Amino acid sequence: MDSNLINEAINLTLFGMGFVFVFLALMVVVTTMMSLLVKRFQINLNLAATSNVELSSDIDAKSEAIIKKAIKMHTKT
Repeated sequence: MDSNLINEAINLTLFGMGFVFVFLALMVVVTTMMSLLVKRFQINLNLAATSNVELSSDIDAKSEAIIKKAIKMHTKT
């Protein structure tokens, strides 16, 4: 009787781990496919063109220079 119970426990454990493995593998495949679809159909935004935006007159010259330098540093990478 104990041998049958151990066999059932091992069987249930293997089926459970197999189900989890298949589920996670399927989730990785579906997520990868969704990512590829989004990258393919995403609108290409030209963010470099937005760096020519006029700054508000409320910003002093020092802050304006800091902001422009930060934008330049950010767009280099």
